[in-house]
Amino acid sequence: MPAFFTKPIITATVVLFLYLALIFTFFYLRGNKPEVLPIKPMPESIVALAKYKIIGTSVASRKIESFTYGNGKTHLLFVGGIHGGYEWNSVLLAYEFLDYLDKKFITVPANITVTVIPSANPDGVFKAVKKEGRFVQADVPTDKTLLASARFNANDVDLNRNFGCDWQPKSMWKTNVVSGGTSEFSEPEAVAIKNFVLENNPDAVVFWHSQANTVYASDCHNGILPVTLDIMNAYARASGYLTDKSFSSYAVTGSAEGWLASINIPAITVELKTHETVEWEKNLAGIKALFEYFQKTN
Repeated sequence: MPAFFTKPIITATVVLFLYLALIFTFFYLRGNKPEVLPIKPMPESIVALAKYKIIGTSVASRKIESFTYGNGKTHLLFVGGIHGGYEWNSVLLAYEFLDYLDKKFITVPANITVTVIPSANPDGVFKAVKKEGRFVQADVPTDKTLLASARFNANDVDLNRNFGCDWQPKSMWKTNVVSGGTSEFSEPEAVAIKNFVLENNPDAVVFWHSQANTVYASDCHNGILPVTLDIMNAYARASGYLTDKSFSSYAVTGSAEGWLASINIPAITVELKTHETVEWEKNLAGIKALFEYFQKTN
């Protein structure tokens, strides 16, 4: 064979061989798929920082969610949105806190566990913003009458009048008579909070509200627990909010904070200054102050 034919023939043979090998491999694998080993789950701390749980559902079957961070012995619970869309900024404040925890902009001390329930009244929030779960301030309507009606759950019950301290079927909100439900804990949202508390026995609870610019202590006939006063003062000093040992603007029955006091769990109400903003820097300072307090005392 002439020499000038040899190199092209060899090259063509190699290309043909490789082509046939690829065809063979393709059809072989179609009938003999390689074993796919299961992917082992990654540690929870890597998959997600938070332990997520649906702790209950609302009257209209919307989820009431909790997000838990850390594994410390001291358990702190933060709750937003018990007054739904009327106090929508308390919900966004809770989500801002979750963002900071997720991004590790704030670290939960080793001896502390933090749980956040961002929206304790999802039906009330939905009535205002027409969205499930997370929303943004631009979704919030400016109609004050609509926002006021969004304070209640889908049964038109004021959830912060449905708990087990001095419960009454009718209570007050400013000069308005509001429903406290048909009995204490008649509403599924209140039951969700109650069950979470009884199952987890938190060492302290913070409820975010608006708009009184004050941190309130809680009690239910037995006086204010010493730790309640301590955390009220710590949060207020750091945040710049005022303090008040008791809410006296009008009579309140069946409050969540009062019920917690009745079962010896310290609870404070943090009332933001306005309905319009989350006042994040102030509340971040208050949260850090609570972390410092429970680091020193436990």
